[in-house]
Amino acid sequence: MAKNSPDQIWFQKCLEFHCDDCGSETGFRSRRRSFFERYLLPIFLLQPVRCADCFRRDYRLLFVPVKERLPEPIKKVATPAPRPNRNVA
Repeated sequence: MAKNSPDQIWFQKCLEFHCDDCGSETGFRSRRRSFFERYLLPIFLLQPVRCADCFRRDYRLLFVPVKERLPEPIKKVATPAPRPNRNVA
């Protein structure tokens, strides 16, 4: 097989993440949203992936190396300011 044969290029493209919109090489796992994504995609060895640069969401093979999802930021619940203990008429 030649060094850059069409078969090798196709195989390499399937095992590396490249965004179809912006061409970025960085992708993250995306949260599975529906019944289809939770139960049917794994049967076809697919996973939802999001581009790190343009945020386009797509499906890729489970074998494509992508980064884990970023941790969710902890949301602080706003606490009301303490009231002074005084009677105002």
